[in-house]
Amino acid sequence: MTRTQKTVFILIALVALILGLIINKALSGRGQVDSVALIDAGIILLPQSRQLPPVTLQDQNGQPVVVNELKGKWSLLFFGYTFCPDICPTTLAQLRQIKSELPKEAVDKLQVILVSVDPHRDTPTQLKQYLGYFDPQFRGLTGATVDDVQKVSNAVSIPFIPADTSKPNYTVDHSGNLAIIGPDGTQRGFIRAPLNNQKLVAQLPGLLLRK
Repeated sequence: MTRTQKTVFILIALVALILGLIINKALSGRGQVDSVALIDAGIILLPQSRQLPPVTLQDQNGQPVVVNELKGKWSLLFFGYTFCPDICPTTLAQLRQIKSELPKEAVDKLQVILVSVDPHRDTPTQLKQYLGYFDPQFRGLTGATVDDVQKVSNAVSIPFIPADTSKPNYTVDHSGNLAIIGPDGTQRGFIRAPLNNQKLVAQLPGLLLRK
């Protein structure tokens, strides 16, 4: 091995070490041993928790919910809408299946929340009926205006493009990613779309049940 090759080798080793230390620091204290498996399952944890805005939305029962007060359980926020032709029913069906395969102690610490990106059509009544097709325990949130919903989606870095509601049968462009909200009401990370049921069933309990 030449001196140049040795230098390159040492530099590569140092970069690998530094990257390893950064990842370890970002995930330290999270009680998750296999960070590679987490990432492989599409679970990306933030190096630092992110505060949610104090925006008030309505749930599927017409009750006010302050977004930064979603506490006590782990929440998976999915930004979609009830008239969505494809990604929303597919994602909600997957979340129902994933939930059904999790251990009970993990399910008890989890809530799935559909945040409507179409408050023009998605009334609390519409949300409740729609979510009942998937899981009556799923929660729904809708805003008085699309601006309210955008404040939340932008805060968790899952933006959407508001639709032209004057057009008949309009659709809304949105992401399939989920925001992970911890029991303290802060954002802890994301779950990337498309969801991998098998890998999420294997990895979510370690996240939901950690101290």
